[in-house]
Amino acid sequence: MTENLASKKVVVIGGGYAGTLAANRLRSRDDTDVTLVNPRPKFVERIRLHQLAAGTGDPTIDYGTLLGDGIQLVVDSAEHIDAATRRVRLASGAALDYDYLVYAVGSTGATPASVPGAAEYAFDVAEFEPAQRLRAELARLSPDAPITVVGGGLTGIETAAELAEQGRKVTLVCGRTLAPYLSEPGRRYVARWLTRHDVAVIEGDTVAGVRSQAVVLSGGTEQPSALTIWTAGFAVPGLAAASGLRTDGLGRLLTDETLTSVDDDRIVAAGDCAAPSGRPLRMSGYAAGPLGARAADTVLSRIAGTEPAVIDLGFTGACVSLGRRAGIRQLGRKDDTMVDLYVSGRLGALIKEVTCRFVVSKRIRLEARKPGTMTWPKTGPRAVEPVAIRSGVASS
Repeated sequence: MTENLASKKVVVIGGGYAGTLAANRLRSRDDTDVTLVNPRPKFVERIRLHQLAAGTGDPTIDYGTLLGDGIQLVVDSAEHIDAATRRVRLASGAALDYDYLVYAVGSTGATPASVPGAAEYAFDVAEFEPAQRLRAELARLSPDAPITVVGGGLTGIETAAELAEQGRKVTLVCGRTLAPYLSEPGRRYVARWLTRHDVAVIEGDTVAGVRSQAVVLSGGTEQPSALTIWTAGFAVPGLAAASGLRTDGLGRLLTDETLTSVDDDRIVAAGDCAAPSGRPLRMSGYAAGPLGARAADTVLSRIAGTEPAVIDLGFTGACVSLGRRAGIRQLGRKDDTMVDLYVSGRLGALIKEVTCRFVVSKRIRLEARKPGTMTWPKTGPRAVEPVAIRSGVASS
C-alpha cells in the first residue's frame, strides 16, 4: 500500500559518487524532499586525488553543476543518527529530521596504529584534505628526495607513477605482490612501466615502521624516505557504529541485499560504507554509482509500498593511470575476476580519462537531468543467505 501523500523527507549523508547519484535519482518521485549533507562545499573526484597531490589536476567540481533542481545541500558533518526519532545531529548543532536516510559516507585512508610512526609521519591520498597536505609537503621537498609509497594496489601504483613521471625518486613497497587485482599480463605491463620510469618496486616485503626520514621494512632493512605515502588499505567512518547501528569489522553498515540496514528499514546504505549480507562489494568508484542508484531505488520502492529489488551488479575490469601519458584498461569478467586482456599505453590513458569524465557527465549529471535513467551491467542476484530486517528502530 502506498504511504500517505505528504512529501517524504530523505536525507543523504555523504556527497561522493554514491551519495550524489542517489540524491539525484531520488527525484524520480515528485513527493520527495531531498537533502544532501556533505562536509565540503564541492564534490571531490576521489579517483583524481593522486593528481591533486602531484599537482597535475583539480578533483573538485561545483555541486551546482551536479545536483538536480530542488536538492538542498547542507555543508556540515553528521555526528549521530537517532533511528528512534529519525533525526540526524550535525556538527554545527543543527539537526535534520528524515523519513528515510541514505547512508553514503564512503571510505577513508587507513594508516595502521600497529605500524610504529605510520600515523605520525605517513601521508595518504584517500581524501581531499590529506591529499592537499601531501601536495604542500611535496612542494617543499627537494626534487631528488627519496619518496616511499606503501601499497601495491591501484591507488599506490597511480600515486607512484604520477610522481615518477615528474622525475621524483620513488620506491613502491607492495607487500605480497604488485597489482594483485590485475591479470598476470597486466601486472607485467605495469611493472615494466615502473621500471622504465626508475621506480624501485619491492615485492614480498612490508613496511614495519615509519620514521621522519626513513622506513623500516619487515626484514629489518631501513631505507631513506624523506616522504612516506600510505595507500595500503581503507577504513570507513565510524558514524554508523557510534549511532548504535550494526556494522561489519571494518565499520561498514550491515544491510540485506536491497541495501537496507539490518536494524532499521528506514536506513539504506550505498557505496564503500555498505556491507550487504556481510559480503561487501569491492570498494571502488565503479561500484559506487550503481550502489547509489540501487539505494535510491530501494527508498523509492518503500515509499511506493512495493518490494525493493536486490543488488545486481556486473563488473567489467579496472582502469589505472600511469602518469598523464600512459595507462592500462584491464578487462574482467562480471564476477570481478580478471582475464588476460588489457589495453595499454596512450590508449589506456585515454580510456581512463574518458572513464573519469563518464562517471560525472553520463552518470551523475544525466541522473540530475533525467532521474531514473542510469543503467549498469548486471550479472544476476548474488547467492547469499537472506537477512532479517528489524523494522523501524535500531538497536543500541
